Amino acid sequence: MAFEVFKKSSAPVSTVPSVTIQKRGLISLNRAAYELIGSPEAVELLWDSDRRVVGLRATDLANPDAYPARPQSAQSNRGPILVAGSLFTRYIGLDTTEAKRWVPQVEDGILTLDLKVEGQPVSSNRRGTGESARETK
Repeated sequence: MAFEVFKKSSAPVSTVPSVTIQKRGLISLNRAAYELIGSPEAVELLWDSDRRVVGLRATDLANPDAYPARPQSAQSNRGPILVAGSLFTRYIGLDTTEAKRWVPQVEDGILTLDLKVEGQPVSSNRRGTGESARETK
């Protein structure tokens, strides 16, 4: 029998801020990252093309450039916060065929992701009926 290594990246530590850009561009912030920018109702998506840095800045929903920050589950205050980012990721030319996670930094109140640093590939922990961990690699 051959052993497989459990990929730690599949189970992030909830106290470490992380931002995942999922397949097709959905942006997912864990609660630690969301709290770093004040748990806003919406964010602006920012792009510094010279530095290849993505920014998320808290804003009001009334802002015409606002993207709502919504919890994955309306019944819980525990899960990730989701931001629709598919148009944004296409605009910046980011390959989203594979979900990747970054540990963000905060610059002047903006949550930043340095795309020059390769994101950690992540895999879904959701499996269809009858699929094994080996089949979802």
